[in-house]
This record gives sequence, structure tokens and C-alpha cells, in this order.
Amino acid sequence: MRVKTGFVRRQRHKKLLKQARGFYSGRRKHFRKAKEQLERSLVYAYRDRRQKKRDIRRLWIVRINAACRQNGLSYSQFIHGMKKANIEMDRKILADLAMNEPSVFTELAESAKKALK
Repeated sequence: MRVKTGFVRRQRHKKLLKQARGFYSGRRKHFRKAKEQLERSLVYAYRDRRQKKRDIRRLWIVRINAACRQNGLSYSQFIHGMKKANIEMDRKILADLAMNEPSVFTELAESAKKALK
């Protein structure tokens, strides 16, 4: 018995072309080009989901460093002082304090300075 793939193929193509909406020119209209672009796009998406975490952490560190400099410390001295003072806070919280609660961050910086001496 011979089975033709008309329905199955059309469904597969439609599913892929639906995912390729928003691509430029023939990359959204032609199946082969859309498939190639979609594979590449999914690779970029996978890579950048991991890279986003790195970028956000770098932003937190920049913000903490800027606040540390205003309090007469470098970033590495501040982190070292925090560890010596047994103050455990992650960089996300520290960056938020540096941006929104500078007075609280100043107290943390002072305790880090005391722990270094």
C-alpha cells in the first residue's frame, strides 16, 4: 500500500512557517530558507538565554563598584570585607541597595571597612 505524505508534510511545513513569522523576506515564506533561519535562530536563543545571566551579573557588579567608589572602597575590597564581616548578600540585592537605598549601602561599606582593618 502506498502512502502519500501530502497532509503530514503540509502540517509540518505550516508548523515551521508559523514559527518563522517575523523573519525577513523569503526567510518567512519559503520552507527551506525558513527552516535554515529557524535552526540558526534557535541556536542564538539557546546561547543568549545563558549569556543574559552573565550580562545581568556584570551590570550588578558595575553598580556595586560605582557605589563602593563613592564610599572609598574598590569592589574587590568591599566583597572581601563583606566576607570577613560574615555578611552574606548576593550581588543582585547589593546592586539594588546601591541604586535605591544608598544610606543602607553606606552602612554595609562601613562594616566592610571595619572588617578589613
